[in-house]
Parts: sequence; C-alpha cells; structure tokens
Amino acid sequence: MSRCPLLANEFTVVYESPDPEHIYAYSPGLCRLPNGRLIATMDQGGVGVAALPGVKTKSKGAQGKIFSSDDRGRTWQHRADTPMLHARPFVAGDCVYVLGHDGDLVIVRSVDGGETWSQPVTLTQGQHWHQAPCNVHYANRKVYLVMERNTDPSLRGWPVAALAPVLMAAQVADDLTHREAWTFSNELSFRDAVKATGQPNLLGVPFYQIGRTAPDNPGDKRDMNPIGWLETNVVQFTDPDHVWYDPAGRTFHLWMRAHTGTTNLACIAKAVEADDGALTVSLEQAPSGQTMLYVPCPGGQMKFHIIYDQVSRLFWLLSSQATDSMTRPDRLPTDRFNLPNNERHRLALHFSRNCVDWCFAGLIAVGGSYRQSRHYASMVVNGDDLHVLSRSGDGRAKNAHDGNLITFHTVHNFRELVY
Repeated sequence: MSRCPLLANEFTVVYESPDPEHIYAYSPGLCRLPNGRLIATMDQGGVGVAALPGVKTKSKGAQGKIFSSDDRGRTWQHRADTPMLHARPFVAGDCVYVLGHDGDLVIVRSVDGGETWSQPVTLTQGQHWHQAPCNVHYANRKVYLVMERNTDPSLRGWPVAALAPVLMAAQVADDLTHREAWTFSNELSFRDAVKATGQPNLLGVPFYQIGRTAPDNPGDKRDMNPIGWLETNVVQFTDPDHVWYDPAGRTFHLWMRAHTGTTNLACIAKAVEADDGALTVSLEQAPSGQTMLYVPCPGGQMKFHIIYDQVSRLFWLLSSQATDSMTRPDRLPTDRFNLPNNERHRLALHFSRNCVDWCFAGLIAVGGSYRQSRHYASMVVNGDDLHVLSRSGDGRAKNAHDGNLITFHTVHNFRELVY
C-alpha cells in the first residue's frame, strides 16, 4: 500500500527553544509584505521565560518575537521582542502591524517594512482577551480580524464557553495604533448564544460528560471542559450562488474552532456591517430558518487557518488531522496529551468553494510521533507557493502541546493540488 505523500515535510527552523523543558514555542503568525518580505511572529511561554532578557507580558510572563525573511523563508532575522501573546502580523496601508494581547489588546507598528518597530500601545483597559494567529480579511478598503474577549474572567478552568469573538475593523490607511481607528463588534459569548437558542443539536455535543473522563484513575488529568468556541477566522462569500452571499458585501462569517470533545466540526456565526460601520455578531440561519452553530470542518476540533486565494477562487484550510478520536481516554498512552480528539502531529491541507464542502489536498507535514507536533499553523500565498509556519516539536519537546520549535514549510505550486 502506498503512503500519502507529504507536501512539505522538510522545514527551516525559525525559532528553537534554548530549554525545551521550561521554554515553549507558541502562536506562529505569518504575513507577506508587498515587496515579498515575510514577517513571522511567535511567543515563548513557560517558567523559563522569566530568565530571558527582553520585555515580557505582565499577565503570564511570556515574550513575543518578530522575525523577517527576504529569501522566501530560507533564512530569518530576529527583529524585535514584544510583550504580547497570540499575536499576528498584517499589512495595512504602508505599514505592517502586529496585534496581540497582554490581558488587554496590544499593538506595535513598523513604518519601514519590519526593520524597526514602535513601542507597544494598549488598545483596551482592564479586560481579558484571547485568540490565536488566525486570518486577516480585507474588503471595503478596511482590514477585518477577530480577537476574543473573555466575558467572565472568574470562570474556572478553560473559559471557552465565555469567549466572545469580537470582529474588529479599521480603515487600512489609518494609524491602527490609535484605539479610535478601530470599530469593535458586539460581544456574543458561546454560552449566551447557546442559551438564546435552547435547541438540541443532535450531534453528540458534548461528546464526554464535563469533568474527568477517567474518574477511576486518580492520576489521569484528561478533563472535558465545558463546550465553547475559540480561535476565529473571518471569511466572506463572494459567489452569488452561495446561500449566504450578500450582494452588498457587508456580511462576514466567523469560522471558529469548536471545543466539543469530538472532531471535524467548526462553530460559525455571522457579522453584519451597518452603513455607519457598526458590526453586529449573531448566529447564522439555514435556508429553512433553523439556527446554526456547527458546520463540517476537517480538523475543526483544533486551531485552524483559512485563506481565500483569488487566483484559484478557492478557500484553503490548514488544520490538524485526527486519527483516533474514538479511542477510550483511559486506553491512551500515558504520555499522550489530553483527550483523544486532541491529536497534534498531522498537519493537513484542504480546499473548498464554499467553506463547507472540503476536498483533501494532502498532508503538509507529520511529526515523528504523537509528541512531535505540527499544528496551530498559519499560512500565506506567495506567487505559486503556499508558505506555512507551524508550532512544532522534535524528540526533545516536553509534550505535544508545549513544543520547542517554530518551523517554516513551503508547498510549491499548491494550486496544482486542485482536482
């Protein structure tokens, strides 16, 4: 039997932890500047970060980093450290920005193509934010992206039920380090959205009862947290045949990781922009009038990344492939991270006309074991190539979640994968 060929298993190391047991590599973000320069961002976490030089976040003692490459990712240069988590780089006008959070939203700007960076600017006060480096969308001479606010910081455990995906929009020509440049949508948390519908989903969600999945094993920490959504991408449907097409170009859709305990579902919502620029997030409806919360999405159980390619006129999905989510939690190896659906070492690529019907394009990369992750990746189109920046690990990684590498991969002539 022939094996599925790997599209880009070879990689360049952008960042390597100096201490894999205590310093971890998180949050890879990637963008391309008009001149071809690539900007990569990531953050270091773990108890070992405190001993490193440079600025740190106040909330978790983490440190963000910015890198650049002028040779399509073959070599990288460290440009700056930042006090932020979950940051992503993006271009707006003649500037490049990196937006993340340190509890509150934090942003930095470069006016010289990523050579130098401004001092961090805080956009909110006294709030708690979250996200991952998901996509950035451009329309109506604006930039649109999502950061997620924790609407209930007192909630114990993983607070994905209390996260509200806040769609943010700004004119690309404005100085986005100013709070007044941004419009923020309303805040609709997962639990409030579900409470408002009150309908059964008949999808087996949550898949496990909330709490310990192996209560007879005191050492097993495979908890099932309350269900929720997180790590949001923004998509817009421009095909007039799509059932959710808006001819006014004022409707956006939010495609989110679905924390359900099972696999291959994404949560969705829609955001409508009014004439005055106000943004309102609500749940979407099927043509029948039924409220929708979930759609099929390969790898939707983990952070995924969606881009729209103008040349192929297709959406491209970068996500984690699950292979054993139906294994009983108590039968997993003791060093396997978290629940069965939380598999992180197989990075897959799909394409779609409509963001619901996805065609498998191939496996980007696969780690040497389930401990050696290739996950939480970002991607960008560069001519005929697709660049991928992955949160990765090798044999020295502490576990599948706390990896020690940020790796750069290239899928050459990626549009030839369409069939």
